Amino acid sequence: MTLIHAALKAEAKPIVEFFKLKCIQKKPFMLYKKDDILLIVCGMGAKNTLHVEHVFKEWTIKKALNIGIAGCKDTQVEIGTIFTCNQKIENIKYADITSVKSPLGSASKLSTLLVDMEAESFTSTCRGYLDEKDIYVLKVVSDHLDTKIPKKEFVWKIIEQNLKSISRVVTFQN
Repeated sequence: MTLIHAALKAEAKPIVEFFKLKCIQKKPFMLYKKDDILLIVCGMGAKNTLHVEHVFKEWTIKKALNIGIAGCKDTQVEIGTIFTCNQKIENIKYADITSVKSPLGSASKLSTLLVDMEAESFTSTCRGYLDEKDIYVLKVVSDHLDTKIPKKEFVWKIIEQNLKSISRVVTFQN
């Protein structure tokens, strides 16, 4: 089974629609499933990302993806650009990412191109259950270090624009 993790419902919505996933659980976190794809939506930040561990204990997961939005310190990078942050994948740009506890409004403390709130916790949890080669972090640039959370419709749109790349990674066989 392939696990997809998204922090926000707005990040998950286009993925749910694209793969025609059905909601199988609403509390304490949302779970969607169809065939061999399971998607968890559990909220922003490292603390909420720990719910991913529950999925590993209940399901046989062979691959895990964290898909979501990220801030970017380089204003030359277009909003909506997708990056992979822990593995190089053909036809997807690569960038390092830093995970923080709250939105970062300044590049002065950022040594990586991208910043988010879940990637580090997600990969750390997954390493307890999967080989590194089976863990993927995909981030879509939503802003250039704006501390305001983007509108749901905007997040949905930029994730939707990258579904071709996302679906390739979801269905990719190692």
